[in-house]
Amino acid sequence: MVTAALEGIRVLDLTRVLAGPYCSMILGDLGADIIKVEAPGGSDETRTWGPPFKEGMSAYYLCANRNKKSLTLDLKSPEGKEVMEKLVKDSDVVINNFKTGTMERLGFGYDHLKEINPQIVFCSITGFGETGPYQHLPGYDFIIQAMSGLMSITGDDQSGPQKLGVAITDILTGLYACIGIQTALLERERSGKGQKIDLSLYDSAVSSLINIGSNFLMTGKVPERLGNHHANIVPYQTFRSLDGEMVIAVGNDRQFAQLCAIVGQPSLAADPLFSTNAGRVENRAELSRILQELLLKEDTAYWQSRCQEKQIPFGPIQSLEEVCKDEQLKAREMFLTCKHPKAGDVGMIGSPLKLSRTPVDYKQHPPEAGEHTEEILTRLGYDKTTIQEWKKDHKV
Repeated sequence: MVTAALEGIRVLDLTRVLAGPYCSMILGDLGADIIKVEAPGGSDETRTWGPPFKEGMSAYYLCANRNKKSLTLDLKSPEGKEVMEKLVKDSDVVINNFKTGTMERLGFGYDHLKEINPQIVFCSITGFGETGPYQHLPGYDFIIQAMSGLMSITGDDQSGPQKLGVAITDILTGLYACIGIQTALLERERSGKGQKIDLSLYDSAVSSLINIGSNFLMTGKVPERLGNHHANIVPYQTFRSLDGEMVIAVGNDRQFAQLCAIVGQPSLAADPLFSTNAGRVENRAELSRILQELLLKEDTAYWQSRCQEKQIPFGPIQSLEEVCKDEQLKAREMFLTCKHPKAGDVGMIGSPLKLSRTPVDYKQHPPEAGEHTEEILTRLGYDKTTIQEWKKDHKV
């Protein structure tokens, strides 16, 4: 019988909104037992973010919360603290995205939790990290995109700074959290000890500057906004065709010579201004103008066919409607339907992780707040009378 890759790993997820829930959803897709801990009534703000809603369920909340069970708990009450400590004893990972110092004030800082369970992996996700002068500032993706330099290099000289269309720093931090947690779990196999992971959106965003950051560190030259152009490679940009827009991404001189032949100007490849990538970067504006005039003569499908024949990287700019109809994504099972007891059939984006022996599985719909409270508390040994009394007193 095939078991899930992370089967047997229990995660207490005290996070909300996106970075933390995205991380725990990935762990859940891989088979970990995720217990989403919220305040009584639900404290994940994304439950109310919308429209769109389906039967009261927010699309935003649904996108990052499958494969979890929901427990509501008042962590400030003696009963809530007792339950939390019992859960920590029997868990492998605790993830939180409270402001710096909040877990300590609640009595659940890492130093205390490792006394309860020395093997616990404790992952803290904050806007700016738990050290440094900004440690107590709230951090939101849009703010982090602005401060990290990402917005300064996104857009063009006409548009001004632009944010990405999704909360990319939340997504990056969620991915780093997954990497950190799985690394700590792997190291625990050798040492027998857990550890604390201190992650920030700010650090994660700056790490994503990659070659643009390296360019600046090497030269001290502040990068300009290049829009849909690449800072180090030309032509590697968007072009308009007769009927739409497309991306052509030439990665070397051979591909450039092939492109020149396709557009009917093979001599361009031998022109000293354009024969090397360094020359093309230096003469970007002139080359882009020439190619754009030529590419306007045919439609996108024509250029896609010709470029693919010559193995020149090419992609049409697709709407989400077109993306959802893409045969490649259907073959890769990147869209799925989840049956939700309240919202009915809900479309979801699937996991990109394709494991040959232990594939991801979608066992649990995104839960309503407290949907599994009674199940989880019963498993911990609490009787129905106690659970009902706690519910009445809003302790769970």
